Amino acid sequence: MKQLSAQARWEHWTQRPLLALALLFAVAYAVPIVDTSAGSSVTFACTVVEWTVWGAFAADYVVRLALTPYRREFVRTHWLDLCAVVLPMLQPLRLLRLVSTLLLVGRRARMASQIRVTTYVAGAVVGLLMFGSLAVLSVERASPDGNIRTLGDAVWWSFTTMTTVGYGDHAPTTGLGRIIAVGLMLSGIALLGVVTANIAAWFIERFEKDDVEEQRQTEAIRELAAEVRALRAEVAALRKTPVERSGA
Repeated sequence: MKQLSAQARWEHWTQRPLLALALLFAVAYAVPIVDTSAGSSVTFACTVVEWTVWGAFAADYVVRLALTPYRREFVRTHWLDLCAVVLPMLQPLRLLRLVSTLLLVGRRARMASQIRVTTYVAGAVVGLLMFGSLAVLSVERASPDGNIRTLGDAVWWSFTTMTTVGYGDHAPTTGLGRIIAVGLMLSGIALLGVVTANIAAWFIERFEKDDVEEQRQTEAIRELAAEVRALRAEVAALRKTPVERSGA
C-alpha cells in the first residue's frame, strides 16, 4: 500500500473539521442579517466566529505549504487559495470574508476524492444561493431606492439571477449589490456549464461502454463461428470410411 505524504495526511485529517467550521461560519454570517433585532454582543460574537473560521482556513494553507516539499509549485498551483487568504486582510469587510471563505471551502472540498462532481455542484448551488441572498440583503435592505427588503425577496432574486432568468421585479441598486449580482450571474453560468459537461460526459461514457460491449460480443461471435467451422471439419474427417481415408 502506498504511504500518504504528510500533506495528504493533513488534508485527510482536516477535511471534515474545516467543513464543520464552514457551516459555523454560515450560521455566524446569517444571524445578524436575518435577525435584525440581534444585539451588539451577538453581532460581535458572530464577527469573532467569522474571523476565527477564516483564520483556521488561513492556518490550514500555511500548514499545507510547510508540509509540502515543493513550496514554489504549491504556491503556483494554489494561487487562488493564497488570494483567498490575503483578500480579507486588505480591507476588513464582511463581504470579503464571505468571498474568501467560500473560495477556501471550495478548494478544500475539491481535494476530497470521495466527493463526486454532482455533489460538489449541488453544494455550490445551495451555498451560492444562500450566501448570495444574505449578502445582497445585507447591502440592499438599507438602500433608500432598493426593493430587496426581506429574506424572501433576496432568495427569489438570487434564484432568478443564478438561473440567468432575471425577471426584473427585484434588482440591486447599490454598487456592492451589483457586484454580488455579477458574481452570481457568472457563477450560475459556470455551474450550468459544469452540469451540461457532466451530463454530456456521462452520455459519451455510456455510448463508449456500449460500443466496447458490442465489439466484445462481435469478437466472441467470430471466435464461436471459427470453432464451429473447425468442429465441422473434424466431424467430416471422422465420417470418412477407411477406404476413403486410405485413398486420401
